[in-house]
Amino acid sequence: MTDITEEILVLKNQEQSLHTSLDNLRGQRSKVKEHRQLDKELAGIICKRQNYESLARFTIGMPVNRADSKLLGQVCELKITPGGLAEVWVSWDGEVEIPESPNLLQPDEWAIAQIISVGDHVIINGSHESRGETFTVIRLLARGAVETTDEIVFEHEDWEKVESCKEIAINEDEEPGNSTNTISITPENQVVEEAKSVVTVENLTVTVGIDELTEDEEQERHRLESKVERAFYEAGTALRQLRDKRLYRSTHGTFEAYCLERFGMQRAYPYRLMDAATVVDNLSPIGDILPVTESQCRPLARLEATKQCEVWQQAVEEADGKVPTGRIVKGIVERLKERPLFKASDFCCIGDIFTLTKLEGAERKYNGCWAITKELRDFTIAVDVHDTILAVKPDNLNPIDLTDVRRQLPETLKRIRQLRECDLLDRCAYTVLESLGRQTYLTEVEELVLSCLEQHYRVKD
Repeated sequence: MTDITEEILVLKNQEQSLHTSLDNLRGQRSKVKEHRQLDKELAGIICKRQNYESLARFTIGMPVNRADSKLLGQVCELKITPGGLAEVWVSWDGEVEIPESPNLLQPDEWAIAQIISVGDHVIINGSHESRGETFTVIRLLARGAVETTDEIVFEHEDWEKVESCKEIAINEDEEPGNSTNTISITPENQVVEEAKSVVTVENLTVTVGIDELTEDEEQERHRLESKVERAFYEAGTALRQLRDKRLYRSTHGTFEAYCLERFGMQRAYPYRLMDAATVVDNLSPIGDILPVTESQCRPLARLEATKQCEVWQQAVEEADGKVPTGRIVKGIVERLKERPLFKASDFCCIGDIFTLTKLEGAERKYNGCWAITKELRDFTIAVDVHDTILAVKPDNLNPIDLTDVRRQLPETLKRIRQLRECDLLDRCAYTVLESLGRQTYLTEVEELVLSCLEQHYRVKD
């Protein structure tokens, strides 16, 4: 693809030239056909220029996000389709590239600034329930959010990066027992000398004996380990009873206020514990291997009870018969929710007719309109609507299988396009044509109105 800035400049010059030519033809009745042709060329140039301008804020490799998603993607390719539409190809998982509409994407300023990286440590601050704790970043998300160990996600206002501090000892050759100077490297790269005492212990041998447990001690150990493992479950069960029986009502007006003041738990945490306890109850009948942390239950909480059991059994198998980590459980749940990409050619054929749905952004106004397949691409489909060509995904198309509609709509599209190619239509005519773009078949009155417009503007077959 050529340089976008240069291409925009070329298109602006062409646009200005066409405006000048149209101004020269204005008012000359003998030049109506030429005027119409220049108008058509100008509309195409303006559309192309706007598409290039929508791509101008993106560069290859730029991190981006969608407003409705926490995923962080990377721009792989900028493309103008043969139909003149702008596409930003984004990799959301480092492998599969998906075409996206530019108006649905925005550059992710946090990721561009490279404030934090995978493997860095963060300390939680503010009013978050985990404040004061330190976590390791395992995944970067959109708008400065990070996913850390134990599958916990923190928004950018909840964490602060922990700078490492290293100490480099000098004078290593000094005698044991003497005072040794050290240099402490602080986050601000300031060097501070400190005096520290070094105590050396020589010839210290520690022998650790292995003492076998009695049968009673083994049982006691197992009982205590179970209590540790199921601490979150017992907490969730107790919280559920406190809430259901409203045992907080003598001191607090709401359950949330009670949990915050009595246990220091923010609003979400008690409910996560209660959800986790419910998950454990659902999993108990299927075996002895059960979750030992709330984070392992969290991905299962929104699934039905039978589906929770299926996912957990699959996670245990992936963990070789041991308690699976929260990441394994979450990965299985995400794979269940994913809708696999499939080629447009496997979905439809050229000429098939659909109703548009679930379009977003500037294209939302076409929801409910009919569309006719014009071109099949890799993962998108170019469709004709009453006034333009759109690039959509299979998810945006609902098939229309009525034989009469499949026969009539191509002819209706042809008649609407012929009217739109006329000189300047009255505003009422544009309103009528837009309304017909939503009707899958023409009533007797609609057929009469369309014929009247054709006669008025002298449109010939």
